[in-house]
Amino acid sequence: MLASTTHDADTNFLIRQSMSSGCQAFSIAVPPLYTAFIIMKRGRGAWSLNRFLRATWMGGLTGTVVGGGIAYGRYKYSNEESVHRRRLEMTYNTNRIRSQDHSTIGAVLMALLTPAIFWNRANIVNLVILGGAGLGSAIGTLTHYIRNLTGDLPNPVATVIVEEKEGN
Repeated sequence: MLASTTHDADTNFLIRQSMSSGCQAFSIAVPPLYTAFIIMKRGRGAWSLNRFLRATWMGGLTGTVVGGGIAYGRYKYSNEESVHRRRLEMTYNTNRIRSQDHSTIGAVLMALLTPAIFWNRANIVNLVILGGAGLGSAIGTLTHYIRNLTGDLPNPVATVIVEEKEGN
């Protein structure tokens, strides 16, 4: 019973991390794809900020669902030991942690700045709550990748090896 509870906790953690990664990936991919699609199909005059912001947050939502679904299918029925090992790897992966931090910071900043800049140009829901945060998430994640490309890598976590003693 305890092992399955640990497996469920590990699986839930990995699903949440994959949902976050899916949201980041789709938040980066959807805005340029949407813009290219609209310009190619209908021309420049059909592009609007409101639709752009709506596509951004809907892309992030889709990425969250896709990432969570793939992780559920991958980890729910996997070996408990391999799932636990993967959780430990993800927990101490400083690169992933920094990526999520940059994404969160970008989402919060853009959720505040987007309405201040574009107040009368989009629907309030797309502007304040969802669109600006999705756009900021993409910008924060891209900032993380650019920092990695320029050589500013996060410090790795020190590895601790624990030896078990007989008789304890």
